[in-house]
Amino acid sequence: MSTATEPTAVAAPRAGRRAWFALAVLMLPVLLVSVDNTVLNFALPAISSALTPTGTQLLWIVDIYPLVLAGLLVSMGSLGDRIGRRRLLLIGSIGFGVVSVAAAFAPSAELLIAARAALGFFGAMLMPSTLSLLRNIFLDRDQRRFAIAVWASGFAAGSALGPIVGGIILEHFAWGAVFLLAVPVLLPLVVLAPFLIPESKDPNPGRIDVPSILLILLTMTPLVFSIKHLAEAGFDVLTVVSMIVGVVSGVLFIRRQLRLEHPLLDLSLFRRASFSGAVVINLLSVTALVGGLFFVSQHLQLVLGLQPLDAGLVLLPGLIVMIVAGLVIVPISKRVRPGIVVPIALVVSAVGYASIAITGGDVSALGIGLAFVALGLGIGSAETVSNELVIASAPPEKAGAASGVSETAYELGAVLGTATLGTVLTASYRSSVVLPDGLTAAQQQAAGETLGGAANVAEQLPGDLAGALMDSARHAFDSGVGVAAWIGVGLIVAAMLVAAIGLRRVR
Repeated sequence: MSTATEPTAVAAPRAGRRAWFALAVLMLPVLLVSVDNTVLNFALPAISSALTPTGTQLLWIVDIYPLVLAGLLVSMGSLGDRIGRRRLLLIGSIGFGVVSVAAAFAPSAELLIAARAALGFFGAMLMPSTLSLLRNIFLDRDQRRFAIAVWASGFAAGSALGPIVGGIILEHFAWGAVFLLAVPVLLPLVVLAPFLIPESKDPNPGRIDVPSILLILLTMTPLVFSIKHLAEAGFDVLTVVSMIVGVVSGVLFIRRQLRLEHPLLDLSLFRRASFSGAVVINLLSVTALVGGLFFVSQHLQLVLGLQPLDAGLVLLPGLIVMIVAGLVIVPISKRVRPGIVVPIALVVSAVGYASIAITGGDVSALGIGLAFVALGLGIGSAETVSNELVIASAPPEKAGAASGVSETAYELGAVLGTATLGTVLTASYRSSVVLPDGLTAAQQQAAGETLGGAANVAEQLPGDLAGALMDSARHAFDSGVGVAAWIGVGLIVAAMLVAAIGLRRVR
């Protein structure tokens, strides 16, 4: 197995001032996509109140966006290699902005889910384009390592800004306003990108293989659905059928790529330890991070009673630490092997998650804030190193497809984080909540589905009855938080093992 990450025989030219301005422009869609992920978590209570979604619909409002993204990222990365990465970035930016306006005024849960799916389609054009353009703008390895650290830090910065900006918006405007953030962010990109960002593409791209695109979608959608359905309805025929369809489609996709002269995804990249190990580390760490944000945001607001802005401020230190860690790790990673520095960083994250798990979910705002500082320190460092390894392992002409794989790991991690930890919480809540007498049938259904539903029902009840309902609902929710946190610990430990074993020979 090859462990080389990039040929170094000829010194690459160093980028000038224009390249750094281009990097600043490329940060705009990165910030937008990451803000969109975390700001929605904090808008969930308001969405629950306004649109009254079921527990399953609430999960799909969160999941459908990263699910569509994950299914199309490799395809869009390959499309950018063929038609031009800057062109695809501009198309995605315009489409994302238009659909964001539609999402802001969605009148029902079903239409919001549809709008989120369309956002996923155009969002899939954004992220691979940004990372692959960096590969071709910054040819010097040291400059590119720093640029990718800025890129990863921008992703973390968006996560940090999401709760703060979202909290301010949600305290003064309706929940739909969080989607309107896309318009002022993407407008400068559309204007400046043609002047600052050079076009790049594969000189010998081959054609787009539509069956391969369909097979990716048929692999990921049923697998994620099976996870969600398993937690909600148990191990039944639908769960088994969904798993089988996903696995069979995945096998067919791999076989097809091996036969094609110009595959949608060059599977030979996975023979490199630096590439495959880094992708798996991204997948596991993002699953743990996003799953944690899903339940912590609700615990802060619905259990501890914090306002959205205050809840965002609790997580802000950890997300700032994630940004700083991504930049500080750059000079360290030039001297210390990835197989050493990544596991050490992830140990810190595992300790942070364990501090929540040990409490069984009964944790204060200060405890959550400190846990997320530890989580941000480890994951911010590990993701910077792993992303640089992914891009450095791929030849420049395949940068789009390689970026698509890296981003697929991010978004699949987001899907799995919400699907696995979210459904664990939902199942635990439904099995543990005790509804007081005196509720109507509609109130029993809403309060028995989700903690947000219970909070909405409590507003309609007399004081004693509302207090009894919320005490039971909060206890039921936190009983699932403890279990979900232990799952998070397991995910980070698994990423540590992958890094220690898979990257041990990577320089």
